[in-house]
Parts: sequence; C-alpha cells; structure tokens
Amino acid sequence: MRASVTVLLAASLLALAACAPDAPPGVNREDLDAAVSRAIGDPTTCVLIAGAGSSRVLYRYNTATACDRELPDCDGPGATKVGKLLEATARDRQPRTLSCDSAVAPGRGVGWASGPIAGTDLVYAAMMEGERAFPGRMMADRLAGAFRRAKVSPQP
Repeated sequence: MRASVTVLLAASLLALAACAPDAPPGVNREDLDAAVSRAIGDPTTCVLIAGAGSSRVLYRYNTATACDRELPDCDGPGATKVGKLLEATARDRQPRTLSCDSAVAPGRGVGWASGPIAGTDLVYAAMMEGERAFPGRMMADRLAGAFRRAKVSPQP
C-alpha cells in the first residue's frame, strides 16, 4: 500500500512538472530565474512570458498559486490577476505600469508591469504585492535589464 502511494505521488509530481512552463525557446531557465530573482524577486512576485498574440505561457517565475492571486488592478475599483494582464498585453502589445495600495493589509502595495520584450516577439506581465512591492515603472525597468542579462532580449 505504501509503495503504491509513493508511486502515485511521484507520478503526480512528474505530471505537475511537465505542465509547468519552462522558458522561451533558446533561453536558459536557470539564468532567467536568477535574473528575475535579482531584479524583483520576492515570495509574492509573479512574472509570466508568452508569445505576442498568444496567451500560452512560456515561462512562469514563482508558483501557480502565487501567480493566481486576485489583487487590486490599480486602474479602478476592480481586481485582476497577472494572467489576465498577460492576455491583454499579448493582444495589444501595449506596456502597462500601475501601482496602488493593496487590499490585503495596511502598508502593503501592489505593482503591475507588462509589455513587449525588446527585440523579440514576446510579451511579459509581472505583479508584486507586499510591504516592499516596487512601483510598476520600476518593475518594468528592472525586468528589461533582467531580460537582457538572461539573453531573452538582445543587448542594446
């Protein structure tokens, strides 16, 4: 019985790993993870990358749970998720940088950033929430550098 539970657990973990997005073609995931972590890494950070015109996620920084949080959209009274921001950006390739207070607790903020990745046909969307969340503009600037360091986008 114990062996079958172990086998089932191992199979489940392999299935989850197979479903997790890896990295854009030709990009080393470890380098991209390290660059994003250094730029805006935080337990509440989420970064998604997709092809322009597609909402198929090619890369995800952080867990699916962290990336599925619904937070104030900072553009009105509503809330959104980083996946919805990615879908909008993949459709129109327009950059977005927003920041506001978080509804989670006093003293916490939310930052949103998205846009095309320079020199590629890729787009990204990112979210931070917490006491040390960066404003959206700062996130966009830091991620542009991270994408260059990880060779997602070419050097200028």
